[in-house]
Amino acid sequence: MLSVIIPTLNSERMLVPTLAMLVPGAMSGIVREVTVADGGSTDATLEIADGAGCIVLASPATLAGRLSAAAAAARSPWLMFLRAGTVLDATWLDETARFIEDAELSDASQTAAVFRKSVSARSAYPMVFEALLLLKFALFGRAHPDQGLLIDSQLYGKIGGHRETAADPEADLLARLGRRRILMLRSGARRSGAGR
Repeated sequence: MLSVIIPTLNSERMLVPTLAMLVPGAMSGIVREVTVADGGSTDATLEIADGAGCIVLASPATLAGRLSAAAAAARSPWLMFLRAGTVLDATWLDETARFIEDAELSDASQTAAVFRKSVSARSAYPMVFEALLLLKFALFGRAHPDQGLLIDSQLYGKIGGHRETAADPEADLLARLGRRRILMLRSGARRSGAGR
């Protein structure tokens, strides 16, 4: 049902929590495959990905090129792009399955979804920060690549996927999808580190 694509570059520490979070999805059968699109890591990123059973596509290509190649090789009709270090709330699995089912039943596969951006409860004023992020999305429809992206592979191809010409191909893809085609899911996405 779902192919997860994670771009990496020396991301060994950030990759582990993201892969661990995906285990229930793989066990339930919702996550069919996880592809790590690596840009030439010199740390243990590839060993971690291989040990976790991921498909590893290592290439010196640009970020857009690696993401596009991974999307083209995906075997599932739905793609989920996640950055290494992104950890989703425990509710992500049920909500993702429901979103895909609803989209397929209503033929609304021209809609994509992102996860709600959340922050650590230990940070200063987490509820205020999250409320401001929700307001920003409601007013401007701007999602961030740290929120992940759930998209039908046909829609991904129709809008041109990740463009080589974009300075930030992940943000560019979200911008081209636009506010009307992106639904924000209730499950939160938080960062456990930085890097891709």
